[in-house]
Amino acid sequence: MPELKSVLITGASSGLGAAMAERMVARGWRVFGTSRKPRPDSDGIEWIPLDVCDDASVKAALGVVSDRVGTLDGLVCNAGWGIYGSVEETELEKARAQFETNFFGVLRVLTPVLASMRAQNSGRILFIGSLSGRAPIPFQAHYSASKAAIEALAFSMVNEIKPFDIQVSLIEPGDINTAFNDVMDWGESDPDSPYAERSALCERAIRESLPKSPGPEIVADAVEHALTAKRAKLRYAVGREATLVGLGKRLFTDRLNLWTIRDHFGI
Repeated sequence: MPELKSVLITGASSGLGAAMAERMVARGWRVFGTSRKPRPDSDGIEWIPLDVCDDASVKAALGVVSDRVGTLDGLVCNAGWGIYGSVEETELEKARAQFETNFFGVLRVLTPVLASMRAQNSGRILFIGSLSGRAPIPFQAHYSASKAAIEALAFSMVNEIKPFDIQVSLIEPGDINTAFNDVMDWGESDPDSPYAERSALCERAIRESLPKSPGPEIVADAVEHALTAKRAKLRYAVGREATLVGLGKRLFTDRLNLWTIRDHFGI
């Protein structure tokens, strides 16, 4: 029997990552899921403790994967979180922490896996971006910026690795009904802030829209296609909002696109 295809999915313990992991197990892949806390293998997922913000943790986790399967067939860079607050009032330390996970955490895992895939001249790398990378969310500037950075990283890398048989895809979801808001750092509201009223309106819109959004299975659909199709797409805009934003970016001016964002969030 041929060996199962293998994939490592970071941040697989809940939300989007859990849906991706379950889907690829069902598809017959060998799935390595990572979470910051150790957990026993279950439902066909081999769990590996990994903190993307810790060099030693990443090295140890990838060492376990290498011992078990050698070089991976797929990598899904999914681990991430968000902070909320105005650009002016968000502490630099929080902004750094946002990028430490969402950007540098991706690089820590990506670069050694990419080197291994390049050496074997095969593999697929998926970046979980966000619609906010193209349509930045008010009061989530740092999260949006981190996802825009991931888009630039992914597409720059496509040209760098052109001579090698490695496919790269950016998965770009809009609002998805997960527990993302439950782990958001919402900060502390200050009634005296000059942004207080508009920030509260935007927060309410965010909190109300997520439960009405499609479930994570539509992102798992895109991940499955990107990992298994003969020729994966470079970008998967997931959800109606993501598709409409892409159309708006092509047809409308920046000012009009920014107006639609303000209108959407009620500010």
